Amino acid sequence: MEVHQFATSLTYGDAISDEMLEIQKVLREKGYSSEIFIRFFDPRMAGFIKDYREYREFSSPENVVIFHFSIGSPVSKMFFRVPDKKIMIYHNITPFEHYVDSHRILTRECYKGRLEIKLFVDKVDLALGDSEFNRQELEEVGYPQTGVLPLLLDFTKFDREGDSVVEQIFGNGKITLLFVGRIIPNKKYEDIIKIFYFYKKFFNRNSQLLLVGDYRGLERYLTGLLNLVKKLELTDVHFTGHVEFKELVSFYRLSHLYLSLSEHEGFGVPLLESFHTRVPVIAFAAGAVEETMNGGGIILRRKDFFKTAALVDAVMKDNSLRAQIIDSQVKALDKYQKENISRILLGHIERVKKG
Repeated sequence: MEVHQFATSLTYGDAISDEMLEIQKVLREKGYSSEIFIRFFDPRMAGFIKDYREYREFSSPENVVIFHFSIGSPVSKMFFRVPDKKIMIYHNITPFEHYVDSHRILTRECYKGRLEIKLFVDKVDLALGDSEFNRQELEEVGYPQTGVLPLLLDFTKFDREGDSVVEQIFGNGKITLLFVGRIIPNKKYEDIIKIFYFYKKFFNRNSQLLLVGDYRGLERYLTGLLNLVKKLELTDVHFTGHVEFKELVSFYRLSHLYLSLSEHEGFGVPLLESFHTRVPVIAFAAGAVEETMNGGGIILRRKDFFKTAALVDAVMKDNSLRAQIIDSQVKALDKYQKENISRILLGHIERVKKG
């Protein structure tokens, strides 16, 4: 039997793209013929993909196809027309309200995407969320058969050499706070900056904040953040823009604490990357954040910038507390071991095969 994947794009270093490759590895190890059918791809990924229009040559009612849902793609039209058994994976669409003041196109596309997800209720055999939070959204819009498949991640890729230039520039002896994610309004970068303001002013002047993420297309939002930094007369706030993977490895290694104030997360891969790299995490409980953290790290129930800055200081000064947090994070990662997620994936495929 063949089990193939569909997606709009395969991007170098992207979490969902990495998951597709990991799913393919698992399927091939289990003896399935498995390809990834894509519309757009990073040239570095050319050897891993086939054009989605080629799938007509592979299609069969005996196959299972896995579609990673995305907004308004002709790939979805192809997926829903083939006679194969169908699994859809929903990685969440951020509510459009987060983008109204900063990005007209994203506002429109997210609005349309939230409508589009309702159109396929009767067109798939199984709809999966990569968190229970996402599964509940699918159930609420009417999907009759749903389940959860946490992201299949390879954490061992962080156990490699980092980037020496990053380490020379930012390995300066300062206490380093980190956040990783696209510079986009739902991530609430402004709240992270405000907490850092209180931390640096009242607790530790020898500190820096690293904000690691791509801001292309979100220049309006970035400008507002830069103006906030200027208004607060803050120093040592660094927006890195897009980084290569080796650089990302070094940013985790240099950091003393990971701080997330995001108000919408369908999963939260950098939280788990922090767990693996032994960076203690403090995160606001929005969306699937608490579920993803699985009992590890520290969860914030409400936002109080000064108190959170004081909490950061406590974690930095109390070695015992810091060790307890890291230990809780290591235990939390057991849920995401490859063999556990692989078993869940194969169980869902068997469920669809049996009808």
